[in-house]
Amino acid sequence: MQYYVYFLASKLGGTLYVGVTNDLVRRVYEHKEGNVEGFTKKYGVTQLVYFEAHTDIEAAIQREKQIKRWNRAWKVRLIEEKNPNWDDLYNSICR
Repeated sequence: MQYYVYFLASKLGGTLYVGVTNDLVRRVYEHKEGNVEGFTKKYGVTQLVYFEAHTDIEAAIQREKQIKRWNRAWKVRLIEEKNPNWDDLYNSICR
C-alpha cells in the first residue's frame, strides 16, 4: 500500500497545509469539496501543490512531522523544486 505526504495551498505563495493519507485522490477531493472541517476549509486551502509517496505508514507519518517542523522557506523550496508554478496537481493524479 502507498501512503502520501502532501501539501495543499490556497494559491501561489499562499497558505500551506501538510497532511498524510493512504488515498491521495479521495483526501484531496474531500478538501476541495469542503468536507474536511478545520484549517483547510477555514482558509480555502484546496490546491494540491506537492506530494511524495511512501510504502510504510510510519515513515510517512515521520516525514509529515518533520516537514511540519520546518520553516516556511524550506517548505516553499521543496514545493518549487518539483512544482515551480505551484500548479494544482489534482487532475494529474486522477487519471
